[in-house]
Amino acid sequence: MNRQGLRAVPSLRYVLNRTPVWSQNAVSSAAERLIEGDEPPTGGFGWDGRFNSLHEQALFPLFAENEMAAGSPATLTAKLRKAAYARQFTDLFGRNVFDDPNRTVAMAASALERFELTDTSFHPYDSKFDDYLNGKVQFSEKEQRGMALFDDPKRGNCAKCHLDRKGADGSHPLFTDYQFQVLGVPRNSEIRVNADAGYFDQGLCGPIRADQAGKSKYCGMFKTPTLRNVATRSVFFHNGQFHTLQASLDFYVRRDTDPQRWYPARVSGGVEKFVDLPEKFRVNVDVTEE
Repeated sequence: MNRQGLRAVPSLRYVLNRTPVWSQNAVSSAAERLIEGDEPPTGGFGWDGRFNSLHEQALFPLFAENEMAAGSPATLTAKLRKAAYARQFTDLFGRNVFDDPNRTVAMAASALERFELTDTSFHPYDSKFDDYLNGKVQFSEKEQRGMALFDDPKRGNCAKCHLDRKGADGSHPLFTDYQFQVLGVPRNSEIRVNADAGYFDQGLCGPIRADQAGKSKYCGMFKTPTLRNVATRSVFFHNGQFHTLQASLDFYVRRDTDPQRWYPARVSGGVEKFVDLPEKFRVNVDVTEE
């Protein structure tokens, strides 16, 4: 319990059974995307989309040193043998399930996956917004103004990435397009590893995800999160830099017009923006669409 995580914990609610698998298209810098029409990568679980199933996602925290730190499949199996639910585990997966640690771990991950997919607490769709979409309630005047601002391309433009319309099949929105963006969020000094000036969390191209490390135009990209229950959260963005929804919105609105609020001054004058990325990758930050 003395190892700090590297990122804010993304929500597992709602996005589970509708998250597309990771896919990548030709991408370029934000400015080039505007000209060429290239689309960013899409899908996968986690801030960097490195898991294509909840089974894979469940395995990672079990063994990550700064999460559950289970050690090895054999160590985890020994713990499961002694668990209060060990009998239920063998009833479900067979009395010999503990004989093979790798199979034990696989079945544990499957149990977690099925729980997340089938338990209605992960996707209740019982908010006022859902009732509004179902025609059961009306928005107040204040809520109507908020939604208009959220949708207006010339004002909030939130709905560009946080889709808020029913799907073609009538499904309720999850407030994400599952795509990846580079927002230039300020460096979070609360993350201890950031005390090392040479450390950068570059999202798709590392250091946690390794298979996209050679693709410089991916550096700094993190997945657009769902906004469901967003007002109940206390950390925002991939690094948890902001702790209120108001502060997050202030950043979106004034990042480029009042950058000194979030970024340090240069010795030579001006403001050094996007300091949580290596300088050579700061061109990836979207300054045209956000």
